[in-house]
Amino acid sequence: MNLPSGVPVFKLRDAIAEALWAHVKAQRLAAVCEYLGLDPQQPDEDPYNSKRSYVHARLEDKPLPDLMAIARRVVDEYGDDDLQQLLAQMGVHGVSGELKNLIFAADGPKPQIVLPDSISNTIRIVKNEQYCLVYDQPLEDHGLSWQDLVTWWVRQHPEHSGDPTQARTSLRERLRRSLDNNGAELLVFDTYLKLGFDFPALIPQIYLHYDPYTMIELGGANHLARQRMDFLLLMNHRARAVIEIDGIQHYARPAGRAAAQQPGAGWLPDPARYASMVAEDRQLTLQGYEVYRIGGHELCDDTAAEMLTDFFVRLLRRHGHTDLI
Repeated sequence: MNLPSGVPVFKLRDAIAEALWAHVKAQRLAAVCEYLGLDPQQPDEDPYNSKRSYVHARLEDKPLPDLMAIARRVVDEYGDDDLQQLLAQMGVHGVSGELKNLIFAADGPKPQIVLPDSISNTIRIVKNEQYCLVYDQPLEDHGLSWQDLVTWWVRQHPEHSGDPTQARTSLRERLRRSLDNNGAELLVFDTYLKLGFDFPALIPQIYLHYDPYTMIELGGANHLARQRMDFLLLMNHRARAVIEIDGIQHYARPAGRAAAQQPGAGWLPDPARYASMVAEDRQLTLQGYEVYRIGGHELCDDTAAEMLTDFFVRLLRRHGHTDLI
């Protein structure tokens, strides 16, 4: 894996120490350091003498990958702007925060969700749970691989525990079912699968935003656009890529009855719909997501599978999955 080298290791250590000095009291510093993955405090280490020196000493032997992981956790926990800017200079642009609720592969009515503990961001699906999947395991630094997903799937379906091939087949067919015979999305999904099961999982039909109310209940309003995304990749170092397949409904609207009587006039350009879509893309990008759009027209060509394969290979290489290709 190629690691960013534009920022010296000592500068990253300094920034972590400065962030912890600013945000953590001395009496809590030992516990916070252990939470960040550092070794327990030794008898000769005293955070009350100098918090900065205390943190420096405990980071002294850490290599760059470990320092980057620690820095990300500090940013997630305390939101330190200076440390976040330094990570950005190093090319670390993943999404902050821990993965908590991954609801995906919905193949039926929208799930109804409640918050039994809003302080801890704990959710419970109270209706239509049978139509979706919920991944409930911690996310590793490499993201969410096919193997992670298969392991989780076998725990849900122990009848496949003795047959890895059958487990993969069962999971693949369940995920494909959520695409509802959409030829374009099935082509994207199947093309990615041909790369093999050693890659980050291509997760279909994800609830990235969620509004519990229906359009009827909202009186036609829409508090959250595009609640369900076509595909999501969770890759190295918290990188997250949303992949959307754009049909004509993404930038046009059905024509009125009078216009529809004219040949070829079934759809009309809809600048407002398009503007709403790109505005949502900007918000996702600012949150750290990468957003890739594939025009449905691109998938009508005989070379579509070749184009998709090239795209996925380049995307995976960009995020350090080069040893798999």
